[in-house]
Amino acid sequence: MPLAPPTAVIPREGGESSTPRLHRSPLASLEYWIARSSRAMTARFWRARSAFLQRGVLLLMLCLAFALAASADVAVPELTGRVVDQTGTLSSSDIAALSQKLRDFENRKGSQVAVLIVPTTQPETIEQFSIRVAEAWKIGRRKVDDGAILIVAKNDRHLRIEVGYGLEGALTDVTSRRIIDEVITPKFRTGDFSGGIGDGVDRMIRVVDGEPLPIPSPTVNFGHLDDLAPLFIVTLFASIGVGGFFRAMLGRLLGSLATGGIIAALTWLILGSLALAIGLGILGFIIGFIADLFSAMGPGTRSSRGGSWSSGSSGGGWSSGSSSDSGSFSGGGGSFGGGGASGSW
Repeated sequence: MPLAPPTAVIPREGGESSTPRLHRSPLASLEYWIARSSRAMTARFWRARSAFLQRGVLLLMLCLAFALAASADVAVPELTGRVVDQTGTLSSSDIAALSQKLRDFENRKGSQVAVLIVPTTQPETIEQFSIRVAEAWKIGRRKVDDGAILIVAKNDRHLRIEVGYGLEGALTDVTSRRIIDEVITPKFRTGDFSGGIGDGVDRMIRVVDGEPLPIPSPTVNFGHLDDLAPLFIVTLFASIGVGGFFRAMLGRLLGSLATGGIIAALTWLILGSLALAIGLGILGFIIGFIADLFSAMGPGTRSSRGGSWSSGSSGGGWSSGSSSDSGSFSGGGGSFGGGGASGSW
């Protein structure tokens, strides 16, 4: 409750009305202003404290947000090719040459080797990051597990060779460490990253070559047009030429079905790919059925039909996008258990 200072009645001078007017004694006035100032100071204190707490909470939330952002794990890069460089360390020619070398090795041996260059793996160690990459990429053949990944964290100055289960007998921890210490890091210290990676991959390939692995089955890389173009050409001529014999004997529908079935069976027996066999079988049926319809138009259209088919099969469209390894490579389902070695330079 506000303090009410005592009052005294003082008569007016000059015979004026005797209506009393307030007069504050010095002591009461002092107590009143002290109490009033105390309440004002208390109110200001609580307002300042509330504002301080709000700003403190906001600052704490910002600090936590920055801490969480800083501690977030580096995302595993997408597997776009046998060589993935997120730092621009390797030139396009270096990547192309290295990718071709790894592709030839896979076709010959069956084992898959990939290279990844990232700026950093922080806040994870390179061992933690590498196993996440291996689990996501699944380099190597399924149930053979013959994959290996060379991972370089350039800004951290760390690298690691991650080895699949099937190669741990050849690329042992000791062998992997020797490749890092004796082949790769000496060149890294001089700034020759391309040479260090290339020589390291060569040594890894030589070691894996000495390991008895299952012979690679004849497969077709569905993402690479150089592999698909010859199959389409063979399917095209088989559907028109050989398929004409079956259509003459069995009719257009049954003859086309027989042609597609034979193409599918031969594809599966030779290449061992059921999906590709089904696709080429359906394509053979469609081409044979349409070609027979065109032949019914008359002899004048036969020559033009042949010209149109040959122009489509010999054009440059098949090779226009096949020079790059990007988008045409995927892991074969291999498993990793943390084998390999790490190093720094």
